[in-house]
Amino acid sequence: MSTPLNGKLVTVFGGSGFLGRHIVQALARRGYRVRAAVRRPDLATHLQPLGTPGQIMPVQANLRYRWSVDRAVAGAGAVVNAVGILAPSGKQSFDAVQAFGPRAIAEAARAAGLDSITHISAIGANADSSSAYARSKAAGEAGVLETLPGSVILRPSIVFGPEDNFFNQFADMARFSPVLPLIGGGQTKFQPVYVCDVAEAVARAVDGELTAGATYELGGPEVKSFKECLEDMLAVTRRSRTLLPIPFPIASALGKVLQLVPGAPLTADQVELLKSDNVVSDAAKTEGRTLEGLGIKPATLAAILPTYLDRFREHGQYDAHRAV
Repeated sequence: MSTPLNGKLVTVFGGSGFLGRHIVQALARRGYRVRAAVRRPDLATHLQPLGTPGQIMPVQANLRYRWSVDRAVAGAGAVVNAVGILAPSGKQSFDAVQAFGPRAIAEAARAAGLDSITHISAIGANADSSSAYARSKAAGEAGVLETLPGSVILRPSIVFGPEDNFFNQFADMARFSPVLPLIGGGQTKFQPVYVCDVAEAVARAVDGELTAGATYELGGPEVKSFKECLEDMLAVTRRSRTLLPIPFPIASALGKVLQLVPGAPLTADQVELLKSDNVVSDAAKTEGRTLEGLGIKPATLAAILPTYLDRFREHGQYDAHRAV
């Protein structure tokens, strides 16, 4: 039985992306009507089956064009920004998407009579970082809070799930390469968080359950090094590969070359990001600004990775029940 619609419309910028589609589903399950604001609505039809007929509707919007942002926000009772990029591409720069874009959304929401939005940032957002990605994330947060101080900021660690760009990428690489790179020796620490847990936190923010103006840090139940993450992936995919440490200077030089290729697996800026740990702060834990503080029990890698990485085994998902 489907959940009755509650009459409230929520605009989700980036609703067709990896995290966005799970946010859309979490909101739809609560009975919200969802307007997924995306650059290519024709490529977002996969969202509509996540709700009842007519409950989810993609609309065109581009954060670089303010008029399209205003149009996407018009009539909405809540707004979520889940737009983010890992590397710039053409006109989709860090400044345009992650610095200017969030402020534009907040300004449009304010003009529409809203007093807050829910904004997805990232652990590691820092105006003084050596990484352009981290600086743009910090600028986006500042733009949102300067415009609408009551907004909720959510900072996840590395997000994993069926469509993620981390475990899937390395699992695919392991199908062909006998060696996997450990940037900086693989000692960078992450706190991988399940995409559905982040989506649940977003939905609770839309419900009004999170503290206005607060910044939450979302991490999973385990802190893992880069090396341990790759070891977990290899264990699930049942492959044996050499993990080769690559010092940061060499990785940076390699990233500068690779980033000239569209869709490159590594950029110099991503190497800069890997120089800092990506985990929930002690302050956030103490103040309850975490998943656990919200009463959400985060899923473990062990529980989720086998549900979508089994296709990378030698015989694909048909290896699922073979003896190890």
